[in-house]
Amino acid sequence: MNLCDIRTVRALLDRHGFRFSKSMGQNFLIADWVPREIAAASGADRSCGVLEIGPGVGSLTTELCRLASRVVSVELDEALVPVLGETMAPWDNFTLISGDILKLDIPRLVEEKLAGLRPLVCANLPYNITTPVLTALVEADCFDIITVMIQKEVAERIAGGPGGDYGAFSVFMQYHTEPEVLFDVPRECFLPSPKVTSAVLRCRRRREPPVALRCGEDFFFRTVRASFALRRKTLVNSLASVFGGQLDKGRLGEIVSACGLEPTVRGERLGLSEFARLADALWEALPGEGEPDGDGG
Repeated sequence: MNLCDIRTVRALLDRHGFRFSKSMGQNFLIADWVPREIAAASGADRSCGVLEIGPGVGSLTTELCRLASRVVSVELDEALVPVLGETMAPWDNFTLISGDILKLDIPRLVEEKLAGLRPLVCANLPYNITTPVLTALVEADCFDIITVMIQKEVAERIAGGPGGDYGAFSVFMQYHTEPEVLFDVPRECFLPSPKVTSAVLRCRRRREPPVALRCGEDFFFRTVRASFALRRKTLVNSLASVFGGQLDKGRLGEIVSACGLEPTVRGERLGLSEFARLADALWEALPGEGEPDGDGG
């Protein structure tokens, strides 16, 4: 069965009485080169077990099953369960879990379903859950590579450098992984066609933190979030909105300058190294943060 042939897919869906759900962000691939390229980019081979989120009718799933030892797909829409029962019947290395990926214990799922294999993620993610799903996958800390197709604008924001729409989530992803935009996927490759272009993003897990921190990761990310608290204001004003009860704006300005930053700089202009310097300086200046033990934990 050609799961990228639009007539085949329409007949399949009609046979099962399936109707697309806008709230679930369902867009199925109908260009056969796309799932092949995504699966190839994922790094899947016989040493791997793949977690897929939102398999749809199984076009990407099938390609992953050709490459990996095991593929576990999590599907929220129960209406797709019988569809996948038909399309994935030839593959004995496929397991379907009906549920919400955001409500599952991901490390436990990997331990139970992909034991003994190198775990990867490969998925065509619904646009509306991109950030929470990527956050959950990264925090699970058990995947070497996460390869996802998402909205192009979001992929570029995650992988891009300081400036523009770069934000706290960009810093989070770049701290934990090395994100790379691989290729675009035009709107006409989907049924139904979305309003925006998609892109494939590959995120390799970092083996070591990209910056050294005395303050610890929790305070580092607290600083990052504070730096973007007032998006169009200066860094000092953003920091004051969070730390102002402990450090006045004048002192915050001194700390920013001592880190080698212009007093009018905005948070979106800082890279990982600048955020690390800033976080350590704030941690040392805040009462009770940098002392008494001073170990950064």
